[in-house]
Amino acid sequence: MEEQRLNKIISHNTKYSRREADKLIADGLVSVDGKVVTDLSTKVTFKNKIILNGRKLFEKEGYSVLVYHKPKGELVSKKDDRGRKVIYDTLPKKYGHYLSVGRLDFASEGLLLLCDSPVVVSALMHGDLERVYYIKIQGEITPLMESAMKEGLYIEDARKGGHEDSDIRSMNFAPFANYRIIKNRPTYSTLKITIIEGQNRELRRFFAHFDTPVVDLKRVSYGRVDLGTLKPGKVRFLEANEYAALRDYLSYVEQKNDGQPSA
Repeated sequence: MEEQRLNKIISHNTKYSRREADKLIADGLVSVDGKVVTDLSTKVTFKNKIILNGRKLFEKEGYSVLVYHKPKGELVSKKDDRGRKVIYDTLPKKYGHYLSVGRLDFASEGLLLLCDSPVVVSALMHGDLERVYYIKIQGEITPLMESAMKEGLYIEDARKGGHEDSDIRSMNFAPFANYRIIKNRPTYSTLKITIIEGQNRELRRFFAHFDTPVVDLKRVSYGRVDLGTLKPGKVRFLEANEYAALRDYLSYVEQKNDGQPSA
């Protein structure tokens, strides 16, 4: 079992955020193998005996997955130092410890999965499940753009379309798994796009490279899970058939990794 930061172990297996876990550690409320630990850089595994507020910390067994329709104007983050709204301001408080499977940026909307198991989150984030989006771009779809959708593209300077604070410069774009042009006009065009990788602001960077910025982006499915009629700001659990598909996928991932856990 790989060692992890103590605050990460606490936040992934309790209701506390990492910041709250840091405070518990700094306040001397956490001990490891009988010794109080206040060093925030401490790394542990569950082979260590971790006591939190007088109670032994156990690794969470089982998991549950939420489907959230993220509206525009929310950050996929626990907190924002600029005071912007985050998804956990809208989600019921009892789901505050759930982790997001990837992100949708502040101006995007649609399906966001959240789970209370970091192993499942990691498997979903780094797997090869299809993500389907409806997007609207400013400008028309050119033959050169279509060629890049079909064949892939490497951009040496992919900062355009990314967040201003992002450290990512170059980016390699795999061919789109699928795409359909819904409307193609000189002013605005709309497409349905399926991708697999889901890199940081991948679609915004791709289309910005062709000087056709994305003005609307909505994710409508992730693997076998569809957004359906779920309203913005609302949440639901996976249904039985969706859990069955997820278990099959996790079993496939485990076999592909030769039985090694995916996180």
